[in-house]
Amino acid sequence: MPVRPLVYFPDPRLRQPAHPVTIFDDALKDLAQDLLDTMHAAPGIGITAPHVGVLARLTVIELDPKSGPRTYVNPLITWHSDDTARHVEGSVSMPGMTDEIERSKRIGVAFQDLDGKECEEEADGLLAVCLQHEIDQLGGIFWLDRLSRLKRDRLIKRFNKITRQDT
Repeated sequence: MPVRPLVYFPDPRLRQPAHPVTIFDDALKDLAQDLLDTMHAAPGIGITAPHVGVLARLTVIELDPKSGPRTYVNPLITWHSDDTARHVEGSVSMPGMTDEIERSKRIGVAFQDLDGKECEEEADGLLAVCLQHEIDQLGGIFWLDRLSRLKRDRLIKRFNKITRQDT
């Protein structure tokens, strides 16, 4: 499957909520495979359809190639623990930029698989971080929104400087 062009910060599509997926067909499976291939090329461990300009509630996460990718359609966090942890995050849409974000250590997620089957799972550790990050993105919340204004402004300034040098 093809590697799709990424949408880069500050593209406004990264701040738009994605639409629920209602059609579970081969086109959705193809999009999920394209996301996986694009994520590998980026490289990254998580990607959403909005990262390639498609406003659909679909995310693919692969923490370990041995375990394989996980695909979540229409994911929603159903509960979260009160205890939190900080983890370094970034985005395929803002390469080279990272910072620590505080998130819940454990979450529950309801989602559908690529065939439309309703599923639920609990997650902790890196998977919980990734799911919260990608579900935020599907809601139009870019990871920078979780930083203080000062940290966000510094990262944006540095990203703009780096991207100007690359062009």
